[in-house]
Amino acid sequence: MKKKYNRRSFAKSASLFGIGMALPNVSGVIGGKGPIKKLVGIVGMDTSHSPALVRAFNSSENYRVTTAFTTVSKDFPPSANRVERFTKEIVDMGVEVVRTLNELLDKVDYVLLCTVDPRLHLKQAKEIFRSGKRVFIDKPMATSLKEVIKISKISEKYGGTFFTSSSLRFMGSALEIRNGQNGKVLGADIFAPISYQSILPELYWYGIHGLELLYTVMKPGCIKVRRMSGKNFDFIIGVWADDRIGSYRGFKNTRISFGGRVFTDEGLVNMDDFEGLEPLHHAILRYFDTGEVPVGSHETIELFAFMEAAHVSVGRNGDWVFIDEIMDKATKSQ
Repeated sequence: MKKKYNRRSFAKSASLFGIGMALPNVSGVIGGKGPIKKLVGIVGMDTSHSPALVRAFNSSENYRVTTAFTTVSKDFPPSANRVERFTKEIVDMGVEVVRTLNELLDKVDYVLLCTVDPRLHLKQAKEIFRSGKRVFIDKPMATSLKEVIKISKISEKYGGTFFTSSSLRFMGSALEIRNGQNGKVLGADIFAPISYQSILPELYWYGIHGLELLYTVMKPGCIKVRRMSGKNFDFIIGVWADDRIGSYRGFKNTRISFGGRVFTDEGLVNMDDFEGLEPLHHAILRYFDTGEVPVGSHETIELFAFMEAAHVSVGRNGDWVFIDEIMDKATKSQ
């Protein structure tokens, strides 16, 4: 059964942190029945993911989102145009809104970093790592491969843990394939909607969803990438070190669901069971409970290298771009 999450409401209490503007203070009384065992803070109330995650956590047995902090990026419409209604929705669920990130960190045990503007993630993540708290970072993790590597290194410096992921990674059929329940994966073709945001590399905003799905079933090990892009499509091909091929077809300007076909030594498997944020919520709960990350930083880094290679390929008229070239450039500039 498909679960759809309502993309509504959020906003009106925040403070300046990086790019943004201060909003008047709003706070709510923490609601809920029974003792609160594990307190969660949410950073960023300018994305529809935030109220959806608050609802999910506050329906769980042992966790509750009690505190929120947000910024507003005035030059980024997905933030500026939505933060007020999303914040209102979160306040209406009984969450206290505080004026600084440090104040939030003093009040909670775990953190959901959901700021919709990824330009702020590096600075915010650094403060969270310093606090020693486990954190989930919503997609896209950063604005470049270089920043992704930097966030990972800062986490190691402070002995912290994190993971970042699209919800597509936790589709039931995709996890079954990754775990070998359908045989050995020989290749995969993924399809998904795609749109761009001007402040980000083209694939980071929405292309990352389908590409997370591709990496879920193919796993790391891609060595080269090429990309073709037109008015109505993005098409990317990756070749893996063991001579397998994975492809991504992004559809622009049309309504299409997320899915794909995976070729295995036991036959063809179709994936079309996307269930919204609920499976991601359960993955975050397991991570908060155990400290075991469901997606390692090495895989996240390769995924971003894949996307950057695809960006470079377009500039080279669709020529092959090697992942090693992209990684060498990113690590040398650190």
